[in-house]
Amino acid sequence: MRVPLLDLKRQYQEIGAELEATACRVLASGNYILGDEVSAFEKEAAAKLGAKHGLGVSSGTDALICALMALDIGPGDEVICPSYTFFATAGCIARLGARPVFVDCEPQTLNLSAQLVEAALSPKTKAVIAVHLFGRAADTEAIRSVLDPKGIPLVEDAAQAIGSELRGKPCGSLGKVACFSFFPSKNLGACGDGGLVTTNDSELHARMLRLRNHGMAAQYEHHEVGGNFRLDALQAALLRKKLQYLDQWNEARRANARRWVQLFADKGLAEFVRCPEDDPQKHSYHQYVVRVRAEQRDGALTALQEAGVGSAVYYRLPLHRQPCFQPNSAHCPEADVASRESIALPIFPELRAEEQEYSVDVLAKALLP
Repeated sequence: MRVPLLDLKRQYQEIGAELEATACRVLASGNYILGDEVSAFEKEAAAKLGAKHGLGVSSGTDALICALMALDIGPGDEVICPSYTFFATAGCIARLGARPVFVDCEPQTLNLSAQLVEAALSPKTKAVIAVHLFGRAADTEAIRSVLDPKGIPLVEDAAQAIGSELRGKPCGSLGKVACFSFFPSKNLGACGDGGLVTTNDSELHARMLRLRNHGMAAQYEHHEVGGNFRLDALQAALLRKKLQYLDQWNEARRANARRWVQLFADKGLAEFVRCPEDDPQKHSYHQYVVRVRAEQRDGALTALQEAGVGSAVYYRLPLHRQPCFQPNSAHCPEADVASRESIALPIFPELRAEEQEYSVDVLAKALLP
C-alpha cells in the first residue's frame, strides 16, 4: 500500500467539476487581476474570519511583507518571532532590513508563550509575530496582555491556521493584523499561489491597499513605494468555491487526528509516539506532527518511506540555526529538541482509515522493542 502525505487529486475528484466551471466563468469574463472576484472573496473570507477587512494578495509571504511594511518595519527595528516555524516568518522581517529576534517554543504546543515574548522585548522591538503552528492557535490573549500596554502590535502568522480558533474567536481576528497563505497544500489551497491579510484597523487596511499595488493611491499616483502583491481573479474565484467546503474539510482533519490517537493507543504505541496535545480550542490540523525519541526518529522515517507511507520533518533546522541568520546568539533548546523528534504524518481530509491503520502498523514494527 502507498499512503500519500497529501493527495490533492482526491479533492479534485470530489469538486473538480465545480472548479472547472468556476475557472471557465472567470476566463470568459476577461477580468483577471483584482476586480469583483477578488473583492467578493475578500469580503467572504473576512466575514468567515471575524475581521472587518480582508486584502487578497499574491502569497502568504507577500501577506507578511505587506503587513510589516504597513507597520513601518525597517532597518534598526527588531521583530520577535518563533524559531520553530517556516522560513518565511523570519525571512520577511530580514527582507525589510529589520532583525528577527528568535524565541523558543513551548514544549507542548510548539507555539510562542507570553513569558518568552516578554523576556525577549527590548527598546527596539517594533512588533511580534505569533505563528499558529500546524493549525494550533497560539495564546494570543496572553501575548497581547504583555504587548498592548506597550503599544507593540501583534501580527498573526496564520498561514497554517485558517479555520482555527482561540476560545471561540477565529484566527485572523486575534491581533493587529493577520496573514494567511493559500499555497495548494494548505487547508484552503489555491490552484497556484495566493494569500490574505485581515485586520480590523481601517487605516492600516487603506495603507495595505496602496502597498499591494506599488503604493498607488490614484491611477499612476504613488504616495510611497509598495510592491506587486495582487491576488488574481482566477485564484480568488477558485478560493471562493473552496471556502464553502472549508468547515467540512477541517472537521475531517479533526476526525483523522482522533483516529491517529486511538490507533496508536490500540497498538501500544502511546509510550513511543507523542501525539499533539488534545487541544481545548479549535485546531485545524494543517499538519499532524507526532514526536518520537530522537534516537528512533530517523529510523522510523526510513521505515515509513520504505513502506510507502508519506511523511516529513517540519522542521529539521530551526530558524536560529539557519546559515543566513548567523551569527546568532538565540538559545532555543525546545526548538532544537522538536527538530530532532518530529514526524509529520498524513492528515488530509480524504485520508482513509485503512491507510492510517497501515501506517500505524509500520510504525509499530519500527518502534516497539
